[in-house]
Amino acid sequence: MVNLGLFTGNKPLKSRKVSFRIPYYTQWGQHLLICGSDALLGSWNVKKGLLLKPSHQGEELIWSGSIPVPPGFQSEYSYYVVDDTRNILRWEVGKKRKLLLPDGLQDGQLLELHDLWQTGSDNIPFSSAFKDVIFGRSWSLGVERPLGITQNKSDQDGSVLQFRICCPYLEEGTSIYVIGSSLKLGQWKIQDGLKLAYAGDSFWQADCIMGKDDFPLKYKYCKYGKAGTSVECGASRELSVDVATGESRFVLLSDGLMREMPWRGAGVAIPMFSVRSEADLGVGEFLDLKLLVDWAVESGFHLVQLLPINDTSVNCMWWDSYPYSSLSVFALHPLYLRVEAISENIQEDIKQEIREARVQLDKKDVDYEAAMATKLSIAKKIFTREKESILNSKSFLEFFSENQEWLKPYAAFCFLRDFFETSDRSQWGRFSEFSKEKLEKLVSKESLHYEVVSFHYYIQFHLHLQLSEAAEYARKKGVVLKGDLPIGVDRNSVDTWVYPNLFRMNTSTGAPPDYFDKNGQNWGFPTYNWEEMSKDNYGWWRARLTQMGKYFTAYRIDHILGFFRIWELPDHAMTGLCGKFRPSIPISQEELESEGLWDFNRLTQPYIGQELLQEKFGASWTIIASTFLNEYQKGFYEFKVECNTEKKIASVLKSFLETSMLVESEEKLRRKLFDLLQNVALIKDPEDLRKFYPRFNIEDTKSFKDLDQHSQNVLKRLYYDYYFQRQEGLWRQNALKTLPVLLNSSNMLACGEDLGLIPSCVHPVMQELGLVGLRIQRMPSEPGLEFGIPSQYSYMTVCAPSCHDCSTLRAWWEEDEERRHRFFQAVVGSDELPPDQCTPEIVHFVLRQHVEAPSMWSIFPLQDLLALKEDYTTRSAVEETINDPTNPKHYWRYRVHVTMESLLDDKDLMKKIKDLVRGSGRCYPQKDLESGQANGVGSAKLQLGSELPPLAQTNIIPNREAVALV
Repeated sequence: MVNLGLFTGNKPLKSRKVSFRIPYYTQWGQHLLICGSDALLGSWNVKKGLLLKPSHQGEELIWSGSIPVPPGFQSEYSYYVVDDTRNILRWEVGKKRKLLLPDGLQDGQLLELHDLWQTGSDNIPFSSAFKDVIFGRSWSLGVERPLGITQNKSDQDGSVLQFRICCPYLEEGTSIYVIGSSLKLGQWKIQDGLKLAYAGDSFWQADCIMGKDDFPLKYKYCKYGKAGTSVECGASRELSVDVATGESRFVLLSDGLMREMPWRGAGVAIPMFSVRSEADLGVGEFLDLKLLVDWAVESGFHLVQLLPINDTSVNCMWWDSYPYSSLSVFALHPLYLRVEAISENIQEDIKQEIREARVQLDKKDVDYEAAMATKLSIAKKIFTREKESILNSKSFLEFFSENQEWLKPYAAFCFLRDFFETSDRSQWGRFSEFSKEKLEKLVSKESLHYEVVSFHYYIQFHLHLQLSEAAEYARKKGVVLKGDLPIGVDRNSVDTWVYPNLFRMNTSTGAPPDYFDKNGQNWGFPTYNWEEMSKDNYGWWRARLTQMGKYFTAYRIDHILGFFRIWELPDHAMTGLCGKFRPSIPISQEELESEGLWDFNRLTQPYIGQELLQEKFGASWTIIASTFLNEYQKGFYEFKVECNTEKKIASVLKSFLETSMLVESEEKLRRKLFDLLQNVALIKDPEDLRKFYPRFNIEDTKSFKDLDQHSQNVLKRLYYDYYFQRQEGLWRQNALKTLPVLLNSSNMLACGEDLGLIPSCVHPVMQELGLVGLRIQRMPSEPGLEFGIPSQYSYMTVCAPSCHDCSTLRAWWEEDEERRHRFFQAVVGSDELPPDQCTPEIVHFVLRQHVEAPSMWSIFPLQDLLALKEDYTTRSAVEETINDPTNPKHYWRYRVHVTMESLLDDKDLMKKIKDLVRGSGRCYPQKDLESGQANGVGSAKLQLGSELPPLAQTNIIPNREAVALV
C-alpha cells in the first residue's frame, strides 16, 4: 500500500485496527454487515456499512471484518442481515452496542470484538416484568468499573482478554467469577478464578493477560455467595487466538447472557369484571386487585392476567360489556371505579346509598347497565360537593397536564355522545368532523358544558389513582400485572373521531374460519391504515403502549396475526367468511386469463340455481326467490339490488317476516340466504376490479363443485398459493415494520396471542423479536394433533388449559363424550372409561401437565383452579364461560361465585395450588420475613455486608449438555 505521507511530507496517521467477529448462520444470498453511528461504519446508512466475510470454523459459520480507526475512536453499532443489494432482511434486537477503544491500545495494535447476535429473547430479563418485579432488588449495586473500560496492561506480554457477561439477577452478597482451563482462570477452581466487577446495566467484566500456552481456552461463568455456588449451564465456552503471529491484542468477549436454568413461573387469569369482593358494587374494581395479588402470592403465583380495561361505553347498553371494542384506547373504564374510595369526606346519606347498592347489585352475574348507572350517579353526587378542591389540586393538575392530549377529546366525546344520545358522530352536526379549535371551545372553562366535561376528567383521575395503587401493590408483592392490547377499536370511538386518517372506515376486521367459528368472525372494527400510521413512525401505537406501561409490566397482544396481516371484510358484511387478507398479493386478471379462466362474472357472482334453492328452502323456495332474487336466465338467479349484501338481506328479511307465514326462524333463514350470497369462487377487489381473491374454503362451495375439471384444478392451485405461499415474505416484512415499534414503546414483557390460521412466517418472527407465544392444549399448533403436548412446548410460550375465548376445562370435558374418550386414551394413557364429570383428580392431572411444561409461563383461568376443589364445582360449568366467539352480541358478565376474601381464607385450596407449583420446578414467591414482600426465586435474600463462607475446594467439571436459556 502506498504511504501517502511520503508525498505530503507529513507523518502517516496513527491508527488502530478493530476486528469484528460473530457466529451466525445465514441462508443462501444473505450477508452480514455492521452499521454504526460513525462514518467509518456507515453513519447508520446500511448501504455504507462494513460488509463481513464468512468462514467455517468447525460447526460454526463465523462472519468477520476489520477497519483501521484513529485514536480515541468510539461508535455505536449493530449487526444486520442483508441481501445481495444490501436490503435489510433482519437486524439485532435490543440496545445498540458501544465500541470504546481501550486506554492501553497502542498504535498498530489489534482490538478484537467477539460478539453474539442479540435476539429479542435476550431482552426479556430487562423487561419491567422481570427487572422491576420478579428480579426487583431492594438493594442497589455500585458501578465498580464502567462498561467497556479496560485496564492498561499493554506493557505486559500476551493478549489482554476482557470477559463481559450479562446477569440480570444477582442476590445480595453474591459475586460473579469466570473459571476455566487456564491457570489464570483457576483451572476450573472457583477459589482461584477471576472475579468480575460490576459495570452497570446488569453487566459484569474483568480483564486478564493470557499467554500463548493458555490457548485454546475453555471457560464458564459462575455465581458465588451465601446461597452457594452455581455454574452456568451448557457446554464450555471456547476461545482460540492466532498466537503464531506473536501480535499482542485486546480481545473483548461479549458473551451475552449468563447461561442459567430458565426462569419459569405461573399465574392466574381472570377478567376485572369477574372478580368478586365484599366491597365491590356488583362488579370487580381496580382496588380488588390487591386482594387478588395477595391470593396469587399465597397460591404460589407470580402473575395476574386481565382482559382489556379500557372504556367501552359506546352504546350505553349491555353490549358495551364486550371488552375488546374500545371507546378510547387511553381511557380507563368507569365500571371499575370504587366510588367510596374517591373521597375521604363522603356524606352519610351517600354512604347509605352505597351500602344499599352493594346489596342490590350483589347478583350471580354482572348487571352491566345497573352497575354503570349506579356508580356514575353516586360519583356525580360526590363530584358536585368536591369538584373545586379536586380540580384545582396539585395531583389532578399534574395528571391533567400529562394526559390532556387524549383526555380532552375523550371527555368531549362522552359529552357529545350523551348530548346527542348516540356515538354515531355523523349525527353530531358541526361536531361530526373533529378539529382542535372546536374541541378547545367545547372543553374550555368558560364553556357552558365545562362541568359535564370536567366530570369525565374527574372519573379518569380517580381510576388512574386506584389502578396505580393496585399496580404498585402488585409490584411490591413481586407479582406481574399483565394487561391486554385489543387489536381493534370501535368504529364509533374517540380514536376514529380524532384520527380518521389512521383507519379504513369502509372495512371491517375479523378472522377467517377457525376453531372458534366455521363461518369466520366479524369483529366490526375498521382496519388500520398502516401506510398513514407509518408517516409519524406509528405515533398512535407508541402513545398507546406508553400509557399501558404506566400500569402493567406485561401485556398480551390480542390477535398478533393482525400485525402480519388482517382479515378484512367490507363494512356491509355481518359474517367473517367472504373476506381477504390485507396486505396480500391478489390474483390478477392476467394471471387467471393465462390459465384459461375468462368468465369472471360466473366466478365472482353468487351461483344460485333452482336446484340449490329447492335444496335449502324446500316448498318455500318460490316465496324466497320472489322476495330476494331475480331470475336472470332460465333456472338461475341473482340477488336484487336492495338485498345484495349481508346487511341488506338482514334488513329485508326482518321486514319480510313481519307479514310472512313462514314458520322457520329468522336466524335459520338468514343463515341460508347468507349461504347463497357466499356461494362464490372468487371475490373481486372493490378498489381494483382486475384483482381477485379466492373465497375461503372454496372447495366447499356449490359454485366451485359445478365448474369443469380444468377450472377446478387451476383454482385449487391458486387457492393454495394465495393462502399458504405467495404472502409469506410480504407478511414477514409487514410485521417487522410494525411490531418492533410496539416492543420499543414500553418496557413491558410482550406476549402474542398466536391462535388460528398461522402463516409459517409468524413463529420465526416472534422468536426473532422475543415475543412469547400462546399454547392452548385443545387448539394445538402442530399439524395432525387433536391435543397439544405440554411437555413439548417451547420455552418462549405461555401454556394454558383454556382461555376466555373458549369453555372452561370443566365445561370442555363434559360437553363431548367421544372427545373425552380420545383425550383419556391419548393424553392420560388409559383405556378405561373416563368419568362423565371433570373431577378434581382430572383437573389436577391437566394442570400438572401445564405447570410442568417447559413454557416460560403457565397461566390458569381462575375457574380452572377452583375446579381443584369440589366445593367450587356446584355451579353449572357452562355458566363459567366468559365469551362465546360465535355470538357477536355475547353478554360478558361472568362473576366468580366466591369472594376474594373467602378464597384468601381457603388454605386448603391455596395449598393444593402451591404444591402443584412447588413440585413443578417453577419459581414461586416467598415472603421476606422482615419486609413481608415477595421475591422471585423462592429463596431467602442475602444481607449486604455479611461475610461469605469459605470457598469450597471444588473442581468444576464442564457440563457439555446444552440447556435452554432465558
